[in-house]
Amino acid sequence: MKKLLLIAAMAVMTAVGAWAVTDGQTYDKVNGIGVKNLWMFDRVHAKNAYTESPICHTNARTATMTGGVVYVSRSQEKMVVIPNPETGKNDTILQGVVHCFDALTGQPTKDLDLTLNGAPYGVFLGNTCIGSDNFGHIWVAPMTSASAQTIPIYMVDTESGALTLVTNMDKGDVPYRTDYLDLIGDITLDEAECNIMTIGHNSNDPGFPTVYRWHNDQGGDIDTWEGGFYGDPYMDFTEFYPAEKVGFSLAPVVKMLLGTDEDTMYSGEYFYIDCFDGAPVLYYVDGSIVDSFENVPEELWPTRAAANGMNEFTLDDRHFFAYVKADMNGNGNGCQINVCELGDGDMLETMEKYWQLPADSVGKFNDSGLRVHCIAVEKGVDDEGNEEVTLLTFKAYNGMGVYKIGAGVEPGGPEIVLGDVNGDGLVSSVDVTALYNYLLNGDDGAIVNGDQDGDGIITSVDITIIYNILLGN
Repeated sequence: MKKLLLIAAMAVMTAVGAWAVTDGQTYDKVNGIGVKNLWMFDRVHAKNAYTESPICHTNARTATMTGGVVYVSRSQEKMVVIPNPETGKNDTILQGVVHCFDALTGQPTKDLDLTLNGAPYGVFLGNTCIGSDNFGHIWVAPMTSASAQTIPIYMVDTESGALTLVTNMDKGDVPYRTDYLDLIGDITLDEAECNIMTIGHNSNDPGFPTVYRWHNDQGGDIDTWEGGFYGDPYMDFTEFYPAEKVGFSLAPVVKMLLGTDEDTMYSGEYFYIDCFDGAPVLYYVDGSIVDSFENVPEELWPTRAAANGMNEFTLDDRHFFAYVKADMNGNGNGCQINVCELGDGDMLETMEKYWQLPADSVGKFNDSGLRVHCIAVEKGVDDEGNEEVTLLTFKAYNGMGVYKIGAGVEPGGPEIVLGDVNGDGLVSSVDVTALYNYLLNGDDGAIVNGDQDGDGIITSVDITIIYNILLGN
């Protein structure tokens, strides 16, 4: 029997680890709306499973979600050696990779090794920004420096990882550095118009007021985009909050909102801009401020010098706003978002806070200055036909989690995970070792849930169950 257990344990040691862990919190329903964490993959809850993952890296800066899949983009990850016919030697390229996860379970599904024109895509921070349009197409774009006149935007084949250049967005007369983009509509132009936005900045001079915007009509020429500010590709904004600001600070992000009718649905005329030293500000396409945190209660303000990120969603025609509350420097906690329902007139000053997600933290680890915090939402319905939202929160170098929100969502605490012997939320070789030590030495110090098959005793059968989980059987 000892030999059987040892063979099983050794085999599992070589298997790919599985994991399934929640934030361990139970959240109260508010005004008939419930929230429940589906899974976490982060420093606080998943621990080593996350920190030993390739997405725990400062080059894995952004994530998105669509079609029940979470996509995490990491630039220059995979070392690839290819022959160079000009030199007769081999070149080493660090290839960009997009990691895919099941949005409902958090389980990794596949990796997309990015290629362009058949060759590994290894541009410096070449896929630093990833997003999805409103029709399920995944796109990536690189960080560009002030010496770059254009921003290439690529569509990602979600089966092969092959990139297709959609267009090069021309910065016009003011080529500044850009990091994070937003896109609304249909990037292929088949089913809707498309609008793209980003903001210029400089780490050494964060006072840039320049916002870039481009537009193309449904059915338009994919090679011919026009400036989105009444024909111009950029505009220098003059209105800020607080009023003494003169630009958008470090690594600002922009998020365009869906319109309220067929004509404006994907026009992106209203958009939030969030930057390092402030809070989200809602703008109209003419550069005027529509709403801000000026009259928002102080307890709802983001921690000063917080990360950048926000999103809006609706549930049964009720408007909700999610935004970054704190980055890794948060008071007591870190890398959290607030979820609020907007009040009268959908104004920020009358919004009501529902939850802080997660209630504890994703992590408080220094991310080397990354400012972006991604918040993605996907609408759906539950089994009873109630509207619900799946919400992704992702903070680079600290982790991510997915929550279900809706009237039909009932609060619940953590569930026992099959295969999780030691109660850390993970299913790994550690759980096999715990059972092995118990069966050989009577050591039950690491056992929380040893009886996997429910027969009331712990045997080698329980080890086999974990072994099959790790092998995906």
